[in-house]
Amino acid sequence: MHSFEVIGGKRLKGEIIPQGAKNEALQVISAVLLTPEKITITNIPDIIDVNLLIELLGEMGVRTERPGPHTCIFQADDVNIDYLHSESYRRKSGRLRGSVLLAGPLLSRFRKAFIPRPGGDKIGRRRLDTHIIGFEKLGASFDYHPEDGFIHLEAPNLRGTNMLLDEPSVTGTANIIMAAVMARGNTSIYNAACEPYVQQLCKMLNRMGAKINGIGSNLLTIEGVDYLGGTTHRILPDMIEVGSFIGLAAMTRSDIIIKNAGVEELGQIPDKFRQLGITLQFDADDIHIPEQELYEIKTFMDGSVLTIYDHPWPGFTPDLLSILLVVATQAKGSVLIHQKMFESRLFFVDKLIDMGAQIILCDPHRAAVIGLGREQALRGITMSSPDIRAGVSLLIAALSAEGRSVIQNIEQIDRGYQYIDTRLQKLGAQIHRIIN
Repeated sequence: MHSFEVIGGKRLKGEIIPQGAKNEALQVISAVLLTPEKITITNIPDIIDVNLLIELLGEMGVRTERPGPHTCIFQADDVNIDYLHSESYRRKSGRLRGSVLLAGPLLSRFRKAFIPRPGGDKIGRRRLDTHIIGFEKLGASFDYHPEDGFIHLEAPNLRGTNMLLDEPSVTGTANIIMAAVMARGNTSIYNAACEPYVQQLCKMLNRMGAKINGIGSNLLTIEGVDYLGGTTHRILPDMIEVGSFIGLAAMTRSDIIIKNAGVEELGQIPDKFRQLGITLQFDADDIHIPEQELYEIKTFMDGSVLTIYDHPWPGFTPDLLSILLVVATQAKGSVLIHQKMFESRLFFVDKLIDMGAQIILCDPHRAAVIGLGREQALRGITMSSPDIRAGVSLLIAALSAEGRSVIQNIEQIDRGYQYIDTRLQKLGAQIHRIIN
């Protein structure tokens, strides 16, 4: 187990480049199973979750070449389907929530797949109903085997259909798209997720020979094809990292430039930080967050307390609510943070309260933050990272706090943020990795 030791209260300065998007990487890397031809993917983040998926594909027989640390050439021309029955696959795929994304391409090309019990963050229920129901509508059958912990899927004759998703699940939409691209006939998916990462997957599949229309909307139409070929693809900058760095700059009163931030794909993210009073300056694809002594939370037009909540794209992403909550603790004013999607994601606020933050946890989904306006700095403590986003939020809090903090279980942070300690050190942060 590793920990971070942080000496807070230091102002940072410099430039930082966001990594490739984790959530997009898991989708497009899974899609390499759809073709026996080579696929080159660049801007791959060097993080635990993505590396585990690449390792899993390698053990399935997918050949990989790494001409650079963030580039990989995949060729799935000799996939070992029998590996899917192995204990190694069950153990490794069960550690990674993203392994569920292998089911769609496996059904599409090989007509069978196995889904393990989901791994990843412990942030609440993360059901698979949308995936399974979508596969069923395409003609797949499934059976749960409690003895091995897998859902077994078979689809000897995938056929196009019309479906209305019960929720605009990002991974569910991506999985169903990958299953439908080589189904016989036409498929329409209504209430589809339309996040930039899903758009990127669709664009990549179209370059491979798929016929997907409606990209960027919540109604996708797919004309099934018989074969998909190779392509090249570049992953977008990670919007969650961009938001994290904006929050870091505000909390630590730092002057930071985020280079190559993918500004056109950020949606509501800049506006939500502006609602907290944070100044953002844009120069082409770069974001400059100037040093700011005080930022004040805005109210609604009638003067009522601001509420910020998550919502499917183009609404605000739930992955940044934890960051906004932390940033609000040192703002002037109050805000209600409403996390609708995951009932356990706000449980990290007890650590912030221990650090001196004024937060009322109303219920598992809502937290009222009373901003201190920097009248009282947070204080360093020892704490543990419960999930990726909460872990980075606690790291931001520690970097702004007075004194020494220790963050344990940082493997959770490493799952989603590459080299975060060394990158922050280059900005002047006092952060050190401790090997326990």
